Amino acid sequence: MHIDLTGKTAIVTGSTRGIGYAIATGLARTGATVVITGRKQADVDSALASLRSQVPGAIVRGVAADLSGAAGFKVLKDAEPQADIVVNNVGIFALQPFEEIADEEWTRFFEINIMSGVRASRAYLPGMQAKNWGRIVFISSESGINIPADMIHYGFTKTGNLAISRGLAKSLAGTAITVNAVLPGPTLSEGVQDLVAPGGDIATAERVANEFVKEHRSSSIIQRVATPEEVANMVVYVCSTQASATTGAALRVDGGIVETFA
Repeated sequence: MHIDLTGKTAIVTGSTRGIGYAIATGLARTGATVVITGRKQADVDSALASLRSQVPGAIVRGVAADLSGAAGFKVLKDAEPQADIVVNNVGIFALQPFEEIADEEWTRFFEINIMSGVRASRAYLPGMQAKNWGRIVFISSESGINIPADMIHYGFTKTGNLAISRGLAKSLAGTAITVNAVLPGPTLSEGVQDLVAPGGDIATAERVANEFVKEHRSSSIIQRVATPEEVANMVVYVCSTQASATTGAALRVDGGIVETFA
């Protein structure tokens, strides 16, 4: 299968590293014009330089904006008025006992993990409707189905992603605009590396993360963490023209952790 998104503009939120960066790289390889976002200009510039090195000839731009609130989306929309593809990837996670999660943390997780996707989708949907073509993807998580006891606030927001993506897909029935959610399992992003092996090298982080999967996600069929690129492959597919009959779906890249057929 050859995926060609030449002429399409894709915005990937939270894409200076990790899964978001891998998605941006994958989309750039298809010929799409890719817009990277991050909070700090230095991080955006670094990611752009890295992507251009990895994908010679890639058409990539960057916007520095804090997407934890509405003001950041005004910055993004002013800089990039139109998009054919929106990947709602920006998000946060943290291990925290339920009784220690303050109201402010619940609100912070809601604003970043849920409202960022709402705001980005709402901002760019009218342009997609005018063309009658578009792709919206929410990066959820297997934690949205298997709510982790030590990250209840995170799991709650990822379940919210599933509800919004399904409802938005239904609201666009009969159009050529698709909306889907992709559910990664444990993935060896930089954030996970920092969590499981702070200050360690990649090999150490991978070993510790794989041990975590075997002990705490024992239903995993692959018995290891995924790579950001493995998650990105699914996202690139659902952004493609070939995925025109895939919408309203929750597509798992969880290594088989979730014990359901659907």
